[in-house]
Amino acid sequence: MIDVFLLLGSNLGTRELFLQQAIESISAQIAPVKLVSSVYETQSWGKTDEPDYLNQVLMLQTDLSAQDVLEKILGIELQMGRKREVKWGSRIIDIDILFYGDKVIHEINLVVPHPELYKRSFTLIPLAEIAPDFIHPVFKKNILQLKDELKDNLIVKKHIFE
Repeated sequence: MIDVFLLLGSNLGTRELFLQQAIESISAQIAPVKLVSSVYETQSWGKTDEPDYLNQVLMLQTDLSAQDVLEKILGIELQMGRKREVKWGSRIIDIDILFYGDKVIHEINLVVPHPELYKRSFTLIPLAEIAPDFIHPVFKKNILQLKDELKDNLIVKKHIFE
């Protein structure tokens, strides 16, 4: 079984519900979710005039290949109504593979570890909550070290459910 870390994000509609639906779909279609971070509210990144995101990191264990996991998460995004129209544009749901065990993958449609994760507080803060000691297979540093070295000043705060 491979430990797979996924980042969920939503900044449209009933964001909390979309995160929960994504977790349920991932559990049903890929593998049961073993660890779930808190939900964090984050300013939009990349395209800063968009609504704030809710982000959450999950860890699951699967025997599926990285390509199979990617295919299934793209299918889940599509089932949930995700439209890819503008780079970094608003979305109902976004699911990214952060890590696929300690594998380093460079394929046309998949790069793992996620190439931008070390720069993004909205990824490292929830990831550090559930896997602080996980070693990044390229940088050979644990998640807490990467989080401590962040230069990102984006506001990321735990989300309060109303």
